Amino acid sequence: MKIVFLGTPEWAVPSFERILTDGHQVLSVFTQPDRPAGRGNKLQPPAVKIAALKHNLAIYQPTKVRTPEFRELFESLAPDVAVIVAYGRIIPEWILKIPKYGFINVHFSLLPLYRGAAPINWAIVNGEKQSGVTTMQLVPELDAGDILLQSVVDIKPTETALELGDRLSYLGASLLSETLTNLTNINPKPQDHTKATFAPILKRENGEINWQEMTAEEIVWRVRGFQPWPGAYTKLKGTRLIVWQAQIEKSFSGSYQPGTIVHLDKNGIVIACGKSSQLRILELQLEGRKRLNIRDFLNGVSLQLGEKLD
Repeated sequence: MKIVFLGTPEWAVPSFERILTDGHQVLSVFTQPDRPAGRGNKLQPPAVKIAALKHNLAIYQPTKVRTPEFRELFESLAPDVAVIVAYGRIIPEWILKIPKYGFINVHFSLLPLYRGAAPINWAIVNGEKQSGVTTMQLVPELDAGDILLQSVVDIKPTETALELGDRLSYLGASLLSETLTNLTNINPKPQDHTKATFAPILKRENGEINWQEMTAEEIVWRVRGFQPWPGAYTKLKGTRLIVWQAQIEKSFSGSYQPGTIVHLDKNGIVIACGKSSQLRILELQLEGRKRLNIRDFLNGVSLQLGEKLD
């Protein structure tokens, strides 16, 4: 098949590579513009661009897709199908009609659950036990197109969003391969829109820990789900403190005000949480400093029993 590929982050690369491995012709690649990143804010290319450069493919990085120039370019390519994986742009309806077989979207959730920009993160944050990948026909409404194929996986008990995303990216590549191979024989299945849930784009404030209202289990879900950004965070003496690894603690009896340090040693800092639950923090990071395990953190920061996190 003659394919146009649209994608941006690392999680889109396995699908892109699988298309080439399967022998399809990639006419061109569309990805986001280079963005400032890292120390010095130097421009960094998206992961998909880096992958496409290795294959000497035509690469386009438009800042806008709702333009006559974008439409003219897409029409000139005349693809059989367009594949989109975490591109980061909403494709206008008039573009969707150009490819012979439309647009196929690889979405990292079991649609209609978790439509939107951050399905992997919100599935973990909400304590889901399963996730998966859906290939679907792209339509103007957000992630509401007919389902082509789906594949289900269990979310591992300690799995972070980064780890689950890596797994799903390769599962998505396999599912895309199967979808393209059998495209003309698949009977698309309409989604049950009454069961739709949403996974909005992440904001910094999503990661804030509310010790009063959240249980230890809910905080652990946030620690795992909000990696690498925005991170599950609180404040220690007015400074933002990111929690990178934590687990539920059940060893210490007594009634404590949520947010209070009830125990600390080289194996962790135990904090009182909502509904009389307790959390053991194993790895953390003060803003502007390195990410540290508890032993190294306590060597540089003085904490006291009974002290409260904001």
